[in-house]
Amino acid sequence: MSFDVEDYFSAVSSGDTILCFKGNVDSERINETLDTIEEKLIRDNEPPRLRKRVYNVLVESLQNLYHHMEKAPPDFHDQKSERYGMLAINRTGNGYRIYTCNFILNDNIPQLEEKIEQINRSTHKEISELYKFILNHQRISAKGGGGLGLVDIARKTGNKLEYSFKKYNDKYSLFCMNALVREDNKNINT
Repeated sequence: MSFDVEDYFSAVSSGDTILCFKGNVDSERINETLDTIEEKLIRDNEPPRLRKRVYNVLVESLQNLYHHMEKAPPDFHDQKSERYGMLAINRTGNGYRIYTCNFILNDNIPQLEEKIEQINRSTHKEISELYKFILNHQRISAKGGGGLGLVDIARKTGNKLEYSFKKYNDKYSLFCMNALVREDNKNINT
């Protein structure tokens, strides 16, 4: 039995959700999402430091969706969305939780999981050093990324990356990640 995408989306988009979508992720959708969130954060009188941090983590999360997702499996119900992804942003007690989910080939899971685990094992200082190293030695991959996104999310949030792989079928899984952006992290870089 394959993972139920709709059930997962319903679960993460319940509660104090300020924005959610599922479907095609393209540059227009990314720009609309960023504009909408910026307006909501200003309207809700969020502190500038938190607004900036949420916006920056959202940019990296959306870029990861855009650059690293696989095309939806042939048997997936939403065949109109060539670049299918999910996003939900929920207000928490003292910040925001940003959920993303996209298809990934099962063969690519070990490499991604090792990268995330390396980030999660690192101290904040080590993450900052890794960030600087990647910036100075960056090579653009075939998918258009330089390997900075996940490192920057960990750096901006000061938290471990929470993630899971939900098996969809023998070839595909869904990579689900969430990042907690808190108001009270004074020791992290904005």
